[in-house]
Amino acid sequence: MSTLRTTPPLHPEPASPANQPERGSRVMVVWIPDWPVTAAAVAAGCSPDAPLAVLAKGRVLASSASARAEGVRRGLRARDAQSRCPELVVLKYDPVIDARAFDPVISCLEALTPGIQVIRPGMCALKARGPSRFYGSEAAAAEKLLDRLETFDVPGGRVGVADGPFAAEQAARASSARTRVKVIPAGGSAEFLAPLTVDTLERPALTDLLRRLGLRSLGAFARLPATEVLTRFGPDGEFAHRLARGDDDRPVVARQAPPELARKLDFEPPVDRVDQVAFAVRSVADELIEQLTKVGLVCTTLRVEVGTESGQVHEREWLHPRWFSATDLVDRVRWQLQGSGTATSELTSAVVRIRLLPEQVDPVGAHAEGLWGGGPDERIHRALSRVQSMLGHGGVVSVVVGGGRGFLERQTLVPWGDRPVPANPPELPWPGAITETGSRWPTPAPSSVYPVPKPAEVLSADGRRVSVSARGVLSGAPAAFRFEPSPQVADSNKLHPVIAWAGPWPVDEHWWDPAAENRLARFQLVGADGRAWLFAVRNNQWWTEASYD
Repeated sequence: MSTLRTTPPLHPEPASPANQPERGSRVMVVWIPDWPVTAAAVAAGCSPDAPLAVLAKGRVLASSASARAEGVRRGLRARDAQSRCPELVVLKYDPVIDARAFDPVISCLEALTPGIQVIRPGMCALKARGPSRFYGSEAAAAEKLLDRLETFDVPGGRVGVADGPFAAEQAARASSARTRVKVIPAGGSAEFLAPLTVDTLERPALTDLLRRLGLRSLGAFARLPATEVLTRFGPDGEFAHRLARGDDDRPVVARQAPPELARKLDFEPPVDRVDQVAFAVRSVADELIEQLTKVGLVCTTLRVEVGTESGQVHEREWLHPRWFSATDLVDRVRWQLQGSGTATSELTSAVVRIRLLPEQVDPVGAHAEGLWGGGPDERIHRALSRVQSMLGHGGVVSVVVGGGRGFLERQTLVPWGDRPVPANPPELPWPGAITETGSRWPTPAPSSVYPVPKPAEVLSADGRRVSVSARGVLSGAPAAFRFEPSPQVADSNKLHPVIAWAGPWPVDEHWWDPAAENRLARFQLVGADGRAWLFAVRNNQWWTEASYD
């Protein structure tokens, strides 16, 4: 019996459209030009149409249209930008304000179509398939989104539609104020991207190398063999090569809307007493903590917004060394209403609204106690919090060591629970800092630094007062010292023999500013009882700055 065998044709027929593999999914990118300027201007109370520039690390990150008309460009230093536009208003870039201002815009768009991914504040992406089917076409869906933004007082939006997020973003940037929507046909992303420069990839190291190789456009880069690109430029270069070819298969990952944690309390009629507001806030605080517990979170940073009858809104961020409880929330509201921490119960303007917004939340597991518990730390925290609730926000402070040359200058008193940020940044160079190892200043650091230096007198062996000339020459060797009479100083006016001394260490600070000039010399003196002291002499007046216990 013979068997019938069939051989496949040399040129198979193309598969039907239903069986063809799907190319990169269609993506719609919504872009709001100059968004950092818009967000910063609203936060600062400026008009976005004014000549504005947002600075990040001393350079222009974004500028308004009127500032660009005067020659202000991204990357310029602040001084260069202001020389081109003297009327330029400079604002500091704050990523928190940028993201916070963009969040309502995302909520506005999600009312029309869900599944939006935030690329960066001012730009978001969504799958084009659903909206295009609902509104009839991709262009109609894009116009609908832009109309939604217009009603939300966000003008000037642009939309790009293409195969993949990268091409869609470039299409949005290629649109104009007159043609706000640019749709790249399916399969036409590579042709659209080909004339663009390699700088579009936003990879400075790679684009610099490509330019040196003579590859200045995405089309020239895309024509290279993929295997050669992977071998020469590595995985990152291979990914950029796929973007240049229009083969961007990255999916649109919709953001997960966080649970609504903010709580608001309206007062009708307005309340003008702190104790009444604190009593009413207690129920809202309990509700907020209960909601956080349900989702397994704890709040470590809280923002309190107080709306007054005069129309002003006072807001402040509060930190906590561990996490907030309901009692802690009530205390923060009360302290914010009291302002300076006084015990007054009257308000200058009646309160009409209180909002509690958890700015930073952490999983409760990140703050779980150790295997053997955290008893001592918890007892310390509860004791300090109890004292702080009685004395006010500034009643309990901790010391943070920062930068500076003198001991008193280096310490910053921070209220308990606030972020431990020193007044002077420690990373700056502080030549001649008195705790710097190997410097020409006295070491080690003293154990007690007096908030106010105590007047003293240093005497030589013949009983005369020791003086120091401008060149650091002593009139005599220190033989004894005494503190000037004061009720706060023990053994006032008692003569203490000096068994050892070191110095002088001259200091000449701010010599160019007569108002802030500080010229003095420091000494270390050791008394007969073995205690050491840090002295300073200024204009022949001796002071005790610290002691070595």
